[in-house]
Amino acid sequence: MSKLWDKGYKFDKLIEDYTVGEDYILDERLIPYDIYGNMAHAIMLAKLGILTDDELSLARDGLIEIYNLWKEGKFHIQKEDEDVHTKVENYLTERFGKVGRKIHTGRSRNDQVLLDIRLYMKDALLNIEEVLSFLCKDLLDFTREYLFVPMPGYTHTRVAMPGSVGLWAHGLFEALSDDLKLINYIYEIIDQSPLGSAAGYGVPLPLDRELVADLLGFDKVQKNVIYVQNSRGKFDMLIVDALEQIMVDLSRYAQDLIYFTMPQFGYFSLPDELLSGSSIMPQKKNPDMLELMRAKAAQLSSFKVALSGIVSKLPTGYSRDLQLTKGYLFSAFDITSMSIKVMDRVFQGLSVNEEHLKKDLSKEIFATDYALMMVEKEGIPFREAYKKVAKRIDELSPLDPEEVIRERTHLGTPSNLGLDEDEELIEEMVTQIGKRKEKFYSKIGELMGIPIP
Repeated sequence: MSKLWDKGYKFDKLIEDYTVGEDYILDERLIPYDIYGNMAHAIMLAKLGILTDDELSLARDGLIEIYNLWKEGKFHIQKEDEDVHTKVENYLTERFGKVGRKIHTGRSRNDQVLLDIRLYMKDALLNIEEVLSFLCKDLLDFTREYLFVPMPGYTHTRVAMPGSVGLWAHGLFEALSDDLKLINYIYEIIDQSPLGSAAGYGVPLPLDRELVADLLGFDKVQKNVIYVQNSRGKFDMLIVDALEQIMVDLSRYAQDLIYFTMPQFGYFSLPDELLSGSSIMPQKKNPDMLELMRAKAAQLSSFKVALSGIVSKLPTGYSRDLQLTKGYLFSAFDITSMSIKVMDRVFQGLSVNEEHLKKDLSKEIFATDYALMMVEKEGIPFREAYKKVAKRIDELSPLDPEEVIRERTHLGTPSNLGLDEDEELIEEMVTQIGKRKEKFYSKIGELMGIPIP
């Protein structure tokens, strides 16, 4: 296998190992996107007369052959290949000769990898949006079912005021629906085709960048060829930042669930099939997946710091440092997608123990309710009512928890959460996700002449 930059000298083995690193392993997931990009680029080169019709036909056959081999698990990248671009081009050259040597015309590996990653980003963001919308739907169902089941609310990890199980669950729904909007916005930003920027300064050929963008289903072309290169790393940071927002929201509820499923609380129970055991203590059933969710949220935070550290010190234009951003991006998508699915499974299996919840709704939890009743009925200032109740805490009588919950009617409380509007919002988002998936896969399918995926 020859390297795309081969100039006839032997490359030092130690330096090769160091510079290639894990790139050949990471690039395994970019194989289909590199094939799509090669197909679109070949069609554009044929339009310019650089590839003949016969050569375009050979390129099509070769790329579909590679795609089928990849689907069968028979197309892999070796260290000596360096990356996916070298593997694909060398395969075409060995099988079809001149067409393989011509297909890189007008490109650099710099804009080629940007295209592959950009297509991967779109595909992966659509997956995140889809699994996140599933979790949001299940959270809404859970909220409706337990909307008026009283639950102690906490501040400073101490019992504070009465809330409800539905209100608690809806808090996660609303956080994740905001995250879904953020992902949706970032998708719009990254939906730009980088191909044609070459090494960041264009080429002296009349490349039809708009044609390539259309063939690959991009919304538009990313124009300035210098900014195209500078956007590598920046777009990665945008995405990882949004994924971190999701993980932080999941982590906080994972922490709640760890505590609230403890026997000492017993507010909720998890099915045995979600819990792992101890190698020494026969009785143990541990919420390991929730503990790992907390840790994985920290991982996402570290990825963001690493990406910023790599990118912020670079000059304008491509530098090899950017090779290291790829692994953080891939891992961030993997961790977040799996964590969303795990949290969805948790809520699907979560049992609510109303007796345990009511047990912790002691009379003290209604202190603020008593103070506000005095303000409303006796017309005294709140600060006076506050002091009076504070002096009589031991004399308070418990109130009916469910009645107290139902009497909270202002916007954002259990009796006024706007669940119908929330369902409409999620349905709109699901419809938009479906349209984007249809556009993405149908365009790629038309390009390849075969169903995708």
